[in-house]
Order: sequence, then C-alpha cells, then structure tokens
Amino acid sequence: MASQEQEGINPRLLINGELVEASDGKTFPIYSPATRKLSALVPEASADDTNAAVAAAKAAFPAWSALDPTKRGACMKKLAGLIRQHNSELAQLEAISMGIPVSNFHYAHTCAFYFDNYAEAWPHIQGQSSVNTPGHVTMTLRQPYGVVALIIPWNAGVHFFGSKAAPALITGNTVVVKSSEKAPLAVARIAELAIEAGFPPGVINILSGHGVPSGQILSRHMDVRCLSFTGSFRTGQLIQEEAARTNLKKVILELGGKSPAIVFDDANLEKAVEQTQKSVQSNSGQVCMANTRIYVQRGVAERFVSAFTKRFAAVKDGDPLAKETNHGPQADEVQYRNVMRYIEQGKASGKLAVGGVGKLESKNGFFIEPTVFLDTPETANIMKEEVFGPVVNINTFDTEDEVIAKANDTEFGLYAAVYTRNINRAMRVAKALESGYVGINCTSPLTGRDLPFGGYKGSGQGREGLLYSMDNFLETKSLIIQIDDE
Repeated sequence: MASQEQEGINPRLLINGELVEASDGKTFPIYSPATRKLSALVPEASADDTNAAVAAAKAAFPAWSALDPTKRGACMKKLAGLIRQHNSELAQLEAISMGIPVSNFHYAHTCAFYFDNYAEAWPHIQGQSSVNTPGHVTMTLRQPYGVVALIIPWNAGVHFFGSKAAPALITGNTVVVKSSEKAPLAVARIAELAIEAGFPPGVINILSGHGVPSGQILSRHMDVRCLSFTGSFRTGQLIQEEAARTNLKKVILELGGKSPAIVFDDANLEKAVEQTQKSVQSNSGQVCMANTRIYVQRGVAERFVSAFTKRFAAVKDGDPLAKETNHGPQADEVQYRNVMRYIEQGKASGKLAVGGVGKLESKNGFFIEPTVFLDTPETANIMKEEVFGPVVNINTFDTEDEVIAKANDTEFGLYAAVYTRNINRAMRVAKALESGYVGINCTSPLTGRDLPFGGYKGSGQGREGLLYSMDNFLETKSLIIQIDDE
C-alpha cells in the first residue's frame, strides 16, 4: 500500500495566488478505492491556512469587484479552455481518488460549460427602477457579498467547482473553495490551472482538508458573508448552526435525497427500466438524486423487476482507469462499510432479489455488487435513509393516492420521477410530490440546464441553475432619490 498509483502528483493549497504546502506541514493520504494503493499525499489545510485564504480573498475583493466584468469573464473563459484541455488528466485523478470510471467522467466538460456560460452572463446582473413613489425615483443595485465560501462534495467535485465558483466570480465575489478529503486531487489540479488562467492573487483560493478545521472555520468566519454547500444533511445542519451562531452569513444548501420513481401500468416499461437503472447505478450509486426507491404498479411489477434486475446485474466493474469499466468502487472504506451496513439491514427487512455482496476480499477494492431489494416495509431504515451506494428498493402499489403517500413519506425531497402515458395523471402526481424536481417519463441525473435545482424539506434550501445561481451571490440594495420641485 506504499507505492503511488501515479508519479508526479503534487497537490498543494492555493492561497493568495501561490501554490503552497500546509503551514504546519501536515498531509493526509489518498488511496485508490479500487486497489487500496497510495495515490498521493495531500496537504491538510490548517486553521492558519484557512484564515489566510479568507484574508487573501477579502483583500482581493475591492479590485476584483470593481474590474470590468468582461475582464473577469476573460479569466473565466481561459480557465474553461484549460479545464477542457486537461479532461483526461482530471478523469484519471478522480478515478484514483474516489473511483469514478474514466468512461463515465464528464465533469470537466460540465465545469468548463459553467465557466464559459457565466463568463458571458454579466449583462444579466441588473437591478430595477421605478417612479411609483410620487416625487421620487427609486432603484435597486445588485452587488456582490464579498468573500464567498464554497464547500464541495467528493462525488462530483469538478462539476460543483464550476457550478458554484463561476457564478460567484462573475458577480464580483472572491472565493475560498474547500474540496472534500475523499477526492481532492482533481480540484487541486484546477488550482494550478487557475493561476495559468490569469486570475489575480486572492480571487480564487482552494483548500484541501477535512471538515475540521477548515470547513468549520469557513462556516464560522466573520469575513465570509455567503456560503454554498453540497453534501450530507447532517453536515448541512452543522454549517447552518455555525452560521447562525456567528454572523448570519447567507447559506445555500443542496443536501441528500431518497428519490422515488413511480412507474404506472401504462408506462413505457422498457424506457422506465433503462432510465431508472442508469439513475441508481450512475457513479456506483453515489449520487444525491439517484432514484433509490422505485414504486411499480402491481400489474406490471413482475415484468419490471425481471428486466431491471437483469440489466442492473450486468454492469462491468473493475479498474476505473480502464475504458471498458462502467461500475467503479465506493469512494473509500468508510463509504463501503456504510453501504454494506445498510445492505445487511435490507436483508433483514426485505427480500434480496440480486446482489447484496461486497467484493473487498475478492477484489481488494471497495466494490459492491448492484443490489435490489423487494417488498421492503416502508418503515425500514433503508427506505428512509440515504444509502449512497448501488442499492435500490422496488415496491409495488395499487392506487395513485397510495403511491403519492408512500413517495412523500420521507424527510428528503430532492428529485422524483413518474412514468405514465396519461398526461393528466402525470401532472396530478407531479404537483402532489414533495420534491424540488420532478421528471415525467424521465429521471435523474437528467436535468434541464436552465431550470432551478434544489430540494424540499431536508434536501436543502435555495436553488441553483444557470438562471438562478448568480442571485445566490448578489445582495440587493434599494435607493430612493427625492426630486425637488423647482
């Protein structure tokens, strides 16, 4: 376990335009979840490093926010091109840190898309004006917050770097990004590309490390005025609590899911099988909006289950660096053990139809067979809690009202799907589902690129998306101007 997967990997922190080691010299190891061999040693950002990054962002803010937005956009365009050029390298870094197969990696392109799009979005930073107050002209200004903290998850770190940093930067904010300790390598490489793209020192700062101390300090920091986080429900709660105790910074949260897919007896079963299987198998089930609960109307349940289990069991797991692999391991041992714990609970509460086997002993990596449970009681833990692995529960239903009640019986509400050829039923169910996103005859990870994304209930607060994310990083100031009579 001491040999490195790849030579020449030297991740560093980006603070005030410089690539540096941790101030106290501490590092933490990243192991390939497919082989358990050492991939790299990563600097662990200290409290001093975190405070230095915020101070650098604060110092850079006045000049960056005053800069012609076309010049801000030029840096972003340059970074987008560099990210595209290094797509293969970024894919390999993600494969050896959190295990996503290179064949499934598309996040460099989505990241670059966000930087390209927002680089040209500055004309939409607009206030409004009014003459509805007699004797006065009124207007609003949209202005950046200042220092924005971005805490991004491990399952799609490159994607979330783009979706959060790009709108924050074009609106004139400076950013401190904290990558996940499970998958810091690709984001650390982007730190190098950010320097090459010409961003002024302090505008983008990138830290690697754990939630304590760096994530906690960013949540508490009095100079951080806005924080966007994607990750677990529990961590989101902690961030919200820290923000409330300190300066009431604005917090945007995109948290977990327990997404239901509802398949009625008039649905296109072939399409429903194909799409729901892809949803829960994507990234080895490590996706917040995966449809991990599937409800099938009783008359077609047997056909659906037969086709779904056959398709789900046919994935090809193996070396994530191999192009033929389409199913990678869980991100690390913690994730592997957690998913296996839920699988054992599932065996006790429901009927195992396929899978249910961990391959740590046989493959020396954190691979788990795609797993399907049938007839699981709605009260079981595995029906209520986010597993974040290649595990799906398929239950049956008889009536529309029954399945809506079951689908909504969760504290999560991120994504839901309904399959039916009856448009009236589709719209009734979509309106009734307590979910921030509903697919009709389609499911996650498909989203409309110009629609808002976010959750109901415990799945978060706020919305992100091409037409919405800039609003997250802009304050509104009202001006009233009195016009005196001559």
